[in-house]
Amino acid sequence: MKNILRPVLVLFVVLTLITGVAYPLVVTGVAQALFPDQAAGGLILRDGKPVGASLIGQNFSDPKHFWGRPSATGPMPYNAAASSGSNLGPLNPALVDAVKGRVEALRAADPGNTAPVPVDLVTASASGLDPHISPAAARYQAARVAKARGLAPEKVLALVEQQTEKPLAGFLGESRVNVLKLNLALETLR
Repeated sequence: MKNILRPVLVLFVVLTLITGVAYPLVVTGVAQALFPDQAAGGLILRDGKPVGASLIGQNFSDPKHFWGRPSATGPMPYNAAASSGSNLGPLNPALVDAVKGRVEALRAADPGNTAPVPVDLVTASASGLDPHISPAAARYQAARVAKARGLAPEKVLALVEQQTEKPLAGFLGESRVNVLKLNLALETLR
């Protein structure tokens, strides 16, 4: 029995040290060296204090701010502990009703806007935590935000263009706008 138990325990301790200590330390070190912003959670600091994270969506509902994608997390939006999609398919009546309600809310917030509502403003992302919207979704909201802040719409649209992130390497993914960064940039406009 001793001849069997000793090698098993030694192997258990060695594998625990490799997979439970050494590997996580190496991966964390590489991540911090190559991707320091992402490894730190994408925290955005203002005056040395964190105001949000660029990697997880924030809940904005004030007409003076740009709104992100709806969050599928519950009971509170953008709850990373509850990250998951809604799992509602395109033929599910609950999804159809939710989308109709979101379109109505957007129309009520900006009654003069008759443009088609971009799909990413009325559907949740796969994780429910998406911090980005499409440039079209940001442009759709620009007039409402400009009016609520007493700014010229052209100034807000220029800020949207300035905050638009291009696809990685020019062709991977789509152009996108980080809602938190855009709203923080709005605070600097006069």
